[in-house]
Amino acid sequence: MRALISVHDKRGLDTFATGLVELGWELVASGGTAAHLQELGLQVTTVESVTEFPELLGGRVKTLHPRIHAGILARRELDGDRSALAEHGIEPIDLVCVNLYPFERVVGAPGVSEDEAIELIDVGGPSLLRAAAKNHAWVTAVCRPQDYDRVLDELRRDGEVSPAGRRHLAATAFTLTAAYDAAIATWVADGDELPDVLIPVFDKRLDLAYGENPHQRAAYYAQRGTRTHLLSRVEQVHGRELSFNYLNDLNAARLLVREFGRPACVIVKHANPCGVAVAATIDEAYERALAGDPVSAYGGGVVLNRPVPAALAEAISEHFVEVLFAPGYEEAALQALTRKPATRILRDLERRAPDPTQPDFKRVLGGLLVQDRDWEVAGREGMEVVTGEPSEAEWDDLTFAWRVCKHVSSNAIVLAKGLQTVGIGAGQMSRVDAVRIAVAKAREHGHSLEGAALASDAFFPFADGPQLALAEGVRAIVQPGGSKRDDEAVAAVERAGATMVFT
Repeated sequence: MRALISVHDKRGLDTFATGLVELGWELVASGGTAAHLQELGLQVTTVESVTEFPELLGGRVKTLHPRIHAGILARRELDGDRSALAEHGIEPIDLVCVNLYPFERVVGAPGVSEDEAIELIDVGGPSLLRAAAKNHAWVTAVCRPQDYDRVLDELRRDGEVSPAGRRHLAATAFTLTAAYDAAIATWVADGDELPDVLIPVFDKRLDLAYGENPHQRAAYYAQRGTRTHLLSRVEQVHGRELSFNYLNDLNAARLLVREFGRPACVIVKHANPCGVAVAATIDEAYERALAGDPVSAYGGGVVLNRPVPAALAEAISEHFVEVLFAPGYEEAALQALTRKPATRILRDLERRAPDPTQPDFKRVLGGLLVQDRDWEVAGREGMEVVTGEPSEAEWDDLTFAWRVCKHVSSNAIVLAKGLQTVGIGAGQMSRVDAVRIAVAKAREHGHSLEGAALASDAFFPFADGPQLALAEGVRAIVQPGGSKRDDEAVAAVERAGATMVFT
């Protein structure tokens, strides 16, 4: 039995190659791999001695030869294939152990030139793996160090890798080469974010207990090549396993809390914020976010952009919180929080900003909707005052409410006062109903709307929404504008002596 080995990543290779030799296998290896194995004292046949041809073009051509590929691709059950091997003096190759040049890792590093990147495009490695995977009825394709032990165990126990095992390893090899080519194609396309053929690659990072409902299977996958992802450099320090719904909530809250540089807290439920606040301290931000809608906050997720001190941990532990996410925790804070065994406590060690070039995907039947991700939020300088003149405090609340509104399901209305949400109307088919719900939430929890600001994620088709809010004391409204009846909404605000801003 012959094994061809040509690896860039040599982790675990010493044990694997030694194990093959102990089982009576002949090793064939290329270049640096052959030298490495010979240093271990293993007998190795070089690729050049098999092909009777030297490496060419600075190593670009090593294993691309009929004496190698015919040995891999020959169908052992066909007389014609066996005769062809015999005629040309070619020996079969029964196992191919190959991993690829680290193209993705290197091209993502700063300062890598195009010429350096080009030289990291592996040609021979994928060809060997594809050949072995294609002929998996007879050949074992091994492309990951984590599979070495499994292969050796089967060889020691049964004398061969089972057909099912070879098929599984073939699928792994084809997946690797497909992902590798996808990364290269994306790099060569040079930033074409809406290409004719979209080939994103996702790696499984976490198996989940179930999906949105208990009968649905689920897992979390991270897109390869992204600078950051939802759980990059995130450590779970306590609590039950994460679930599909909690990760969905966490994603929504993380995207919202990153809108603020000052201490901020987002309390999220079903991927919508139910309480948001910005304050001088993280303790105050949590207190005010909770006060925004304490009923909806029950069983929600809490996301903070500052470490958690002990006093805040005590306050949080008084309530039912499913997920807590923060940059860090004082030791005394963890002691207080871990008294609740179910609470999932996550530490965020990620300090890098998300990659702004990554598109936004929405799954639809049989396909994807793809768009640029909406990272930009209009600030004061990008807004147009159409009536009245906002005070500085009103400007603060308008821009705060507008940032929150971006992350609320449409039709979305956000009422804010003093950099605190006091009423949120989410996901309504009618915009005026979203206003009614936001106002009702504020009343329910004892918030005065006198002097409050309102943000609407789209234009008001009629003046009824602004009129309802103005009657409750709202004095400043921000909306995109663009309705045929904008003048009616503006006139209602003007009559009330309030102010309206278009984005």
